[in-house]
Amino acid sequence: MRLVLAGTPEVAVPSLDALLASAHDVVAVLTRPDAPAGRGRRLVASPVARRAEEAGIEVLRAARLSDPGVMDRLRELAPDCCPVVAYGALVPADALSLPPHGWVNLHFSLLPAWRGAAPVQHAVLHGDEVTGASVFQLEEGLDTGPVYGVMTEQVRPRDTSGQLLDRLALAGAGFLVATLDAIERGEVVAVPQPSDGVSYAPKLSTEDARVDWGRPAFHVDRQLRACTPAPGAWTTWGGDRVGLGPVEPAGGTSLAPGAVAVGRRDVLVGCGDGQAVRLGEVRPAGKKPMAADAWARGVRDLDGSELGT
Repeated sequence: MRLVLAGTPEVAVPSLDALLASAHDVVAVLTRPDAPAGRGRRLVASPVARRAEEAGIEVLRAARLSDPGVMDRLRELAPDCCPVVAYGALVPADALSLPPHGWVNLHFSLLPAWRGAAPVQHAVLHGDEVTGASVFQLEEGLDTGPVYGVMTEQVRPRDTSGQLLDRLALAGAGFLVATLDAIERGEVVAVPQPSDGVSYAPKLSTEDARVDWGRPAFHVDRQLRACTPAPGAWTTWGGDRVGLGPVEPAGGTSLAPGAVAVGRRDVLVGCGDGQAVRLGEVRPAGKKPMAADAWARGVRDLDGSELGT
């Protein structure tokens, strides 16, 4: 089939590579416009755009499909199907009806669970033991379209959302190609999603990533893993913001919530259920990431102080 892949971030690159290696013909990619990045805030092409340019494929940059000329160019390209992997914009009704086989979305959850922008983060945050990916027919509703098939993936006990998403992106790429193969051969039919089991996964904000040490240790652990690498969990100490990487459960403690105990090789923080967590990577304001014990050696009065105040 002639394909136009709609995708933007790094997580969509494995699917583009898999499609380029398949029997399908990727005639173009549709991606978000170049965005400012780094300290200099220079405009940088999306990972999908960069990979497509390396492969000599046409790149259509659009914040929305109503941008001038985008729909006209899509009509000229005449794709049979438009696979979608984390494009980052809504597809309007007139575009949905353009390719004969529609827009086929690879979504990283077991639909109808975790519809929305951050399914992997919410799977980690809520302690799911199994997640996966769904390939479904895109429609105007938020991830509501009929499903061609699903694949499952175990959530490992210490997974961050970044680690889990990397695995899903690689496995999902092959699953997407296999589904498109089956669609082309007429061997698969999309089945409507059930009405029960629906949950939503909105994007996690910076405020969502602020650690509440009054919560149970298991929640703090999940929150930090869910927010790694983005948006990045954080707390405060001495009036300054401190970024945090994943922690480790450290068992029962007499420490009050947020209270810090500095040992010879570790830094413990109390949580709201009488349990403690062991800090891992710490990112003090204006400094490079470092191990928590290195941070503790470089600051005064950390032992016995309180985080989050």
